[in-house]
Amino acid sequence: MATHLTRIITLALLLFSFSSLEAAAQTGTITGVVKDEKTQEAIIGASVGVQGTTIGASTDLDGHFTLAKVPAGPQTLVISYISYQTKSIPNLTVEGGKVLVVNTGLAESAHQLADVVVTGQRITNTEVAVITEVKNAQLVAVGVSSEQIVKSQDRDAAQIARRVPGVSIQDNRFVLVRGLTQRYNSVLLNDILTPSTEVDSRAFSFDMIPSSAIDRMMIYKSGSAELPGEFAGGVIKLYTKRAPQENFTNLSIGGGYRANTTFQQVQQAQGGKLDFLGFDDGKRDLPGNYPVQLHVPPFTAERAAAYANQMPNRWGLQTKKALPDFRLGFNMGRRFALGEKEAGTMTSLSYSNTNQYSDIDLSFYEGQKVGQQYNDRTYSSNARLGLVQNFWLRVNPRTSFEFKNLFNQMGFSESVTREGQDITSSDSDVRAYSQRFESRSLYSGQLLGKHELANDKTNIDWQSGFSIIRRTEPDWRRVRYIRPHVTPGSEGVPAEFGVALPSDPNPTDAGRFFSELTERVETVAANLTHQLGQKDSSSVSGEERGMKLKAGVYAERKDRNFASRFFGYQGVGNTSGVRYLPLDQVFAPENVTGTEGKFTYEEGTEPNGRYDASNTLVAGYASLMVPVGPRFTGTIGLRAEYNDIKVNSRRLDGTPTQGGTSVLSPLPSLNMTYTISDKALVRAAYASTINRPEFRELAPFSFYDFNLNSNVVGNYTLKTANIQNLDARWEYYPASGEMISLGAFYKQFRNPIESFLLYTPSGLSNTFVNSKSAQNYGVELEVRKSLSELTNSSFLRRISLVGNASYIFSRVDLGETVLAADLGGEVSRENVADIQDQKRPLQNQSPYLINLGAYYDNPEAGTQVNLLYNVVGPRIFAVGNLLNPTVYEAPRNVIDLVLTKRLSQKLELRAAVQDVLNQPVKLVQDLNTNARIDNSDPTVRSFRRGANSSLGLTFKF
Repeated sequence: MATHLTRIITLALLLFSFSSLEAAAQTGTITGVVKDEKTQEAIIGASVGVQGTTIGASTDLDGHFTLAKVPAGPQTLVISYISYQTKSIPNLTVEGGKVLVVNTGLAESAHQLADVVVTGQRITNTEVAVITEVKNAQLVAVGVSSEQIVKSQDRDAAQIARRVPGVSIQDNRFVLVRGLTQRYNSVLLNDILTPSTEVDSRAFSFDMIPSSAIDRMMIYKSGSAELPGEFAGGVIKLYTKRAPQENFTNLSIGGGYRANTTFQQVQQAQGGKLDFLGFDDGKRDLPGNYPVQLHVPPFTAERAAAYANQMPNRWGLQTKKALPDFRLGFNMGRRFALGEKEAGTMTSLSYSNTNQYSDIDLSFYEGQKVGQQYNDRTYSSNARLGLVQNFWLRVNPRTSFEFKNLFNQMGFSESVTREGQDITSSDSDVRAYSQRFESRSLYSGQLLGKHELANDKTNIDWQSGFSIIRRTEPDWRRVRYIRPHVTPGSEGVPAEFGVALPSDPNPTDAGRFFSELTERVETVAANLTHQLGQKDSSSVSGEERGMKLKAGVYAERKDRNFASRFFGYQGVGNTSGVRYLPLDQVFAPENVTGTEGKFTYEEGTEPNGRYDASNTLVAGYASLMVPVGPRFTGTIGLRAEYNDIKVNSRRLDGTPTQGGTSVLSPLPSLNMTYTISDKALVRAAYASTINRPEFRELAPFSFYDFNLNSNVVGNYTLKTANIQNLDARWEYYPASGEMISLGAFYKQFRNPIESFLLYTPSGLSNTFVNSKSAQNYGVELEVRKSLSELTNSSFLRRISLVGNASYIFSRVDLGETVLAADLGGEVSRENVADIQDQKRPLQNQSPYLINLGAYYDNPEAGTQVNLLYNVVGPRIFAVGNLLNPTVYEAPRNVIDLVLTKRLSQKLELRAAVQDVLNQPVKLVQDLNTNARIDNSDPTVRSFRRGANSSLGLTFKF
């Protein structure tokens, strides 16, 4: 802790010393307000720049702009905005260290004049633009701009999302809105639904989208006809960056030091030549000549062993020093003319390679006693390669097209050495190993068009998209050594550790597991917005309003293929001569021959080890926005979704099964806004939404999770859940870039889908069930406030505060019985009336969430210092039963410090310390079954991630 505080103080002193040197440079500031010359209303989002430089800004909600670090001397100011004539103001004299005020106006374009070309593009990625979008929405919404992302130093979409009110993150990559699990979110990338990145759940892994590619993130918490109908938490819209307002090129490079990891001695499994890029080089794959099934018989033990030796002996661990984290980014934007048309491109290339060592303590309880107790030494490396390539073309002021492409490749390698004691099963000392590599590839492409008809009342936009996710786990190796338990301090020589050989092949003991998931999504959508009648400006807020009709259609086809195989080593006769060999030798080719005293190799893949699935979704909607008087606006809508989902698989006994249903869901919605003044309003909303079972949840495929020591199996009888949603929120906008909001929500679930824990003779098993009902309600507060109007201190005036907090309550009722699947995929009705968790909070539901941020910004000196805080309340990690009580994830306070310094017009320094406190990640089991964490409850999993210190430079060309 002291070391990190020392680093923070040192970085702060260095950057503030740079600040004092920079303040002496001969530069000045231009500030002012841009208004409409005719109406004298502020123009929001106008582009203001200094000619011949890269210095520019956009006007805020009050039309205000500030340009810092303008070179002293004569300068020309250029101001432009769509539908206005571009204006140049020459011969402005900028004096070093002084502020020049320039207030001006823009004249509307005369469309009939051939020599006037209207140029411009709506700015969407600033804090002001996002707050404006939230204010003008007819829904309950929140957002994060790329401007705020830069301040936070967040590296991917998951880290960005945790800054949003009511949002928490699970496993560093899944977004939970209002405490509801990721299954209750719909995620759209550039207005196209994303595929699921996970085998076991309906979830999108937000760590796959690098922050450098994001223009903004919007989260809609209330429903409406134009939004997808499948959500209860939120609809999350991610937008990648558009064509730039002006040309730019920048290169960023950075490194990171993680406590407990960097430069420490770690053990890592043998990797491939392309692991550093996130790709597998193919050496982990099964050879092409492998038989479809490798069973003994019909294969002889010798022949099966020969197939085993076609796979290289990669079981040994290598000792190395963990390297520092490394990050590299390249961004380039160009805007140009194609004849009389405007065009632009945006390219973003990112690469990172990060490392993590964790020392994890594990305890598995059976009743009130410890059944197994282990220590895991885990080392992981995560390589990510990302590319965003977007194209933009404006044919004329009424027609534009975009072609957006995102590719992301991630490679995750993990080596685990587990040591401890299996008390219940065999009273044995255990030394186990897990070595795996996971590759995830994502491509998402969208072609989008926007058209404004000549009547100036009708807008049409359309999207077509294609996405594909490929996730592979080639050659996940797991082996367990055991020996009779040795009591610490006892006399005598302990027995040797020997490989545990099960009677039948399994992926846990001396096994190799292979899996591959591919999911493809094709989408088309079209939306129409039509102004009915004439607009009027009688609104209290001053904006022009009128009746507005929206209608649209959406169609999506999703296909998934999943296949897995596993193989196990088996002994032939007495294997005492080989099973005690060390890890790097025990499965060497000379020991896997299929002969007496050696090992053979056999497939253990069950009939339910693969499934194919498809989902067809067709939707249509219509909504009408009606202003009533100067203060009230109501929007009523209806969305209808027809969904046909099919999952084809087999039970453990080989019997074919088909899960899924065809459902037509009418989904009404109502959104109301009452404008109190031009700065305050109140919203209320109702929406009916649904939650469908996901492919994996319907498939009777059984999978063993090494880290959780539990099996997971699907349930083909699951039904679609129905949710009724109510929202209310008061919003106040005291000044440009500021807002205060207070909201409340209530949700009623019927047939919610939940994870359910079973205790079987083979161990713990998780399946999925429809509970009877559930409720979820709470309050949310958000504040974004600058201190500039509250103090005369030049230091305090540069500080703005951002904070949000949520208090949430939930309760799920399992009912008297549930339909649950066993490990073989057979579904039966389980009596849950006597289970202590029959009524409990929803899984992963946190009772409170708090985010705080203090931002210091000195644009003249080019210095920013940001201090951020986040905490998430206790939440259910795994739902329990009478024998295995519920496991909770304990709260954890996280503090991040970010410092940014502009060293010159073309060079910027960034430094950050993330997770300064480095508090442990803890899972606690509620053994006393009082539905909360207290001192008498044991910790079943605990480790520290390690504070991460990073330093980087950005070069602007």
